[in-house]
Amino acid sequence: MKRSRFFWTILPLACAAAFPVLSAGAAEPQAHWRGGQVRIPDSSVERPGQIGLQAHTNIKLFEPGEGVGAVMPPSPARRATPQESPPAPGYLFETPASLGCVYGLASPVVAGCNPNTVVANPVGGARAVAIVDAYHYPTAMSDLQVFSAQFGLPVPNAMSFQVVYANGRKPQSNADWNVEEALDIEWAHAMAPNAKIYLVEAASNNFSDLLVGVSVANSLLKSAGGGEVSMSWGGSEFKGETSSDGSFKQPGVVYFAAAGDSPGVSWPAASPNVIAVGGTSLSRNLASGALQQEEAWQSGGGGPSVYETRPGFQDPIMPTVQSQRGTPDVAADADPSTGVWVYDYPNWYIVGGTSVATPVWAGIVNAAGRFAATSAGELAILYANVGNAADFGDVVLGSCGPNEGYLTAPGWDFCTGVGSPLGMSGK
Repeated sequence: MKRSRFFWTILPLACAAAFPVLSAGAAEPQAHWRGGQVRIPDSSVERPGQIGLQAHTNIKLFEPGEGVGAVMPPSPARRATPQESPPAPGYLFETPASLGCVYGLASPVVAGCNPNTVVANPVGGARAVAIVDAYHYPTAMSDLQVFSAQFGLPVPNAMSFQVVYANGRKPQSNADWNVEEALDIEWAHAMAPNAKIYLVEAASNNFSDLLVGVSVANSLLKSAGGGEVSMSWGGSEFKGETSSDGSFKQPGVVYFAAAGDSPGVSWPAASPNVIAVGGTSLSRNLASGALQQEEAWQSGGGGPSVYETRPGFQDPIMPTVQSQRGTPDVAADADPSTGVWVYDYPNWYIVGGTSVATPVWAGIVNAAGRFAATSAGELAILYANVGNAADFGDVVLGSCGPNEGYLTAPGWDFCTGVGSPLGMSGK
């Protein structure tokens, strides 16, 4: 396991309070758990006056130990190798290799998928994934390069990663949205390392500006021959939302949106032209680091839409959703206490929320390589494989929703949809 001198000299100074450092000679990293807290950034808080007008992010930050959210400065840039490992060893937050292992996206799949020991990353990807977010992220390219070098992913360049200003002018910056953007580009790249990544920056988090960003993303993906749009933002449902559903109908483009980080249904995830992505929790043995089970994330959004009627692809689950569109369609790791590593200059963070699961799913579908003609086409594939143990992890533990009223069940449910990803088939 290659480490630079800088890593070992800086880490104890920067984050000893958050992460006790294992010795370089430790044969098998053991998990250290000192608790922590979840912090919800201001960008993820929805206020009543914003409903129907402004979107919020769906990120929650896990701050280990003594409330330290910023984990550590990075090592200097170095040649990427598949032996790279987490920025702080001995902890069980997810890496590209560990999540690839959990979801059967990398070979070989190692028993337990311990983030400190697995090294095989997901592979594949083609055409493009467009990330639509608000505000300007000034260190996007360099941060994605640091993330990629840390974890042994292909390091992006100007040909494989591009920032596009949706209205033709550089937006102002917003620190909380920068974390969202870092998460989105890094984890879409982690799941589809050979796809081109576009980061489309809207002028603000107003829905009107974000939909301009979606329009720009549509044009970019049309030129790329098709691909996926990832939208980790959203808001509570509102009257008139259906009038904007046409924004997500570019031929050759499949759209993904976060189902939300609190009980209830979020738009645009509720749109029948969008794949709604919910959340799960990955339970790990604290002694061995091995994956124990995947459960529903209790804070994940989901339920029947108030305004969107049941689309045809959900006819097989009519007894559950009745006449309304049900969300989510799929799910993946989103619990901040089982979160993923994200680099946003100058620090590493542990991030959760359905903002994690959304680019993960967009990247996986890109790497699967089928490139459905529409979201409805992709959703028809997903729902045709409900209950197929070869295609999805059927999450049957846990609950979610108002008063924890939705229970997981075999097949589709309001907490995890058809389930979590398993391999590339059926997607």
